[in-house]
Amino acid sequence: MYKCLQMIWCSLAIYTVCLSAWAKSCSEDGACNDVVTMPLIDNLGATLKADLDVKNLNKHLKAYIELEMKKVFEATAKNVRTLLEKEIEELNSTVQEKMSGVTYIRWGRKDCPSGAELVYTGQAGGNHYTAKGGGVNYLCLPNDPENGEFHSYANDQIYGSEYEISYAFTPTGWPRSMHNKEVPCSVCFRKHKSAMIMIPGRKTCFKGWNTEYHGYLMSDHVSHVKVDYACVDRNAEPMDASNTINEDGALLYTIRAKCGSLKCPPYTNGATVLCSVCTK
Repeated sequence: MYKCLQMIWCSLAIYTVCLSAWAKSCSEDGACNDVVTMPLIDNLGATLKADLDVKNLNKHLKAYIELEMKKVFEATAKNVRTLLEKEIEELNSTVQEKMSGVTYIRWGRKDCPSGAELVYTGQAGGNHYTAKGGGVNYLCLPNDPENGEFHSYANDQIYGSEYEISYAFTPTGWPRSMHNKEVPCSVCFRKHKSAMIMIPGRKTCFKGWNTEYHGYLMSDHVSHVKVDYACVDRNAEPMDASNTINEDGALLYTIRAKCGSLKCPPYTNGATVLCSVCTK
């Protein structure tokens, strides 16, 4: 750009000289000629002179200046466009780095796996196990709710959840003292991920996926009203270890596989169904 400006200034200097010479060719009555005489070699015994067509010179000089200015403007516009595109790309990259990710619920725990951000911790809950209508999914209810107004109509649907792990249903490694204890949960955010899936029947994720946690697939009892499935962490803990009162609500039982329409192998009849939560 600097070189182009130098050329333009040189051109303007030539143009000024030409105008000066042209001005000298004007007569005293104000009339000017289109052709002027300029000395090429001065201060010599024999003066060498040339006639210049000022009108034609002005035309070419104007075209030259316009062309050079156009080149400068185009180069400047290109540089600005390149700079803006780079800034936008860097901004998008920063936004994606800070904001992209997925959320999932870790059932049975008050914390998140290493590297995941805790959105909030709460208590697992849902509809009562005897209810025939209403919601069917488990909810992670925050420990700091913002409650609505009191109403007297009968439509109770949100209950706490309890572990139903008496002797016949106790998962491997869990203490039976967790029976009838309330179930905690945590909502977790994993940065730089774009997909999340809960895989039933596996404790490890497939190739290319990251295991957030694994555990036991649990739900309500087969004799109760149908509800959703939840993947409860293998290292589950109680909401409050001191509470031993059986209050029921949205219950969680371990689940067994039943062969028949379910192919065995690869599944095993009567085996506890595992699960894993995976991100990518």
